[in-house]
Amino acid sequence: MQGVEDLIEENILSVITHYGYIGIFGSLALGILGLPVPDEILMTFSGYLISKGELQYFPTLLISVLGSLLGMSVSYLIGHKFGYPLLVKHGAKIHITKEKLEHAEQWFKRFGKFAVTIGYFIPGVRHLTAYFAGISKWPSRTFFLYAAPGAVIWALTFNTLGIVVGEHWREVTETIHRYLLLALFVVIAAVAAIWGIKWFGKLRIKVK
Repeated sequence: MQGVEDLIEENILSVITHYGYIGIFGSLALGILGLPVPDEILMTFSGYLISKGELQYFPTLLISVLGSLLGMSVSYLIGHKFGYPLLVKHGAKIHITKEKLEHAEQWFKRFGKFAVTIGYFIPGVRHLTAYFAGISKWPSRTFFLYAAPGAVIWALTFNTLGIVVGEHWREVTETIHRYLLLALFVVIAAVAAIWGIKWFGKLRIKVK
């Protein structure tokens, strides 16, 4: 299985090397739809190419965001039009298993609309949040309001990371990928704690 993943990664990076921005755009769109594209590695590699002068930063960032949003938009439309039964019946063809669907559904219940924004950073979840937004019949405006910031932050993070770490882009990306979920939960817990402390402080002042 690992051999297949390595082959896919090698082919994707080859596409980026030869086709540049078009390769980035198409690969990210297909990856968000659920195909086995190594999204973070793809964007960090793009950042590495920027550091070598083979790509430009802002065009790469823009293309990464647009490719991600295209994949999210198509997923949203599929979910909106065909609903949950289609994913259950045919999802396995694009690596969307029942377990992944259940995992993404739990994220939606826990984080609500923000699951679309932060879901970009969670492998196995980002491919499904747009489907669930469509299944839930979100208005398209609401969907883009939460999807667009996530796409920008996600692309900005990994494109910039590739520039900073240079030739070590692969090792750094794999390490971050391994601990990304833990790091995200720590950040969410910290933000929630800070918000709770401020809210409690304001409540005490009002009581006095």
